[in-house]
Amino acid sequence: MKTSHIIGIIIIAAAIGIIITTAGDASSYVTFDTAQEMALNGNENSIHVVGELKKKNGEIVGIRPSVDKLSFSFVMVDDNKKEQKVFYNEPMPADFQRSEKVVVIGSYKDDLFVAEKILMKCPSKYQENTVKAEM
Repeated sequence: MKTSHIIGIIIIAAAIGIIITTAGDASSYVTFDTAQEMALNGNENSIHVVGELKKKNGEIVGIRPSVDKLSFSFVMVDDNKKEQKVFYNEPMPADFQRSEKVVVIGSYKDDLFVAEKILMKCPSKYQENTVKAEM
């Protein structure tokens, strides 16, 4: 076998190893109940939970910024309507309160979900604006 063939086989094997490793890190959206169960079973990987901010009479409730405004906590409602307090150790994103859906990526620490990252879907980004011309 030629050296170039051996090098090619090694490169292909390395690529397959990288693909398998990254595929193992991928996760899907779960509910808070499933995330808590995963944490109790020793899963320390980041978990994706999708939901909405808690609202009462159309107003968002449950957002508590820290005194120094460098972190905050909020109440999120998942797709099964379970409410959960979420802590985020970063400042509140600019359009956070306008978001339609929120995805928190993190893990449970006791009964608190600690988010490492927050992804938001804001309605203004996805609504079609129509302009009417007057004659």
